[in-house]
Amino acid sequence: MKMSGIHVSDDELNKALSEQKPKQENNNEKQKWIQKMIKSAKHHHKICPYYDKKTGMCFLQLGGKCDREGRYENCPVFRQFLEKKYEEYKKKGLPLPVDFTDIVTTPFF
Repeated sequence: MKMSGIHVSDDELNKALSEQKPKQENNNEKQKWIQKMIKSAKHHHKICPYYDKKTGMCFLQLGGKCDREGRYENCPVFRQFLEKKYEEYKKKGLPLPVDFTDIVTTPFF
């Protein structure tokens, strides 16, 4: 392939494209797992399990106020928490939890 003085062989192009696939598949797997955990959390909890009704505080923000009043479906803090959990499980080579209660009941690591 020749474009404006840049030469890229077919092998180099295929190699670059094949390196991109695992990252995309990993991100897709991560997003599917996060959605599954959010659905599971909805099944078990009406409001965010990390929300304190009396004070309006979010335990995930370590004392910060929850501006969503306990709604966690599209909460960036809750999503970030799940992303961190996903990375921790993958990093340690542990199997991913299949239910939100599995995350809550496992000790912190």
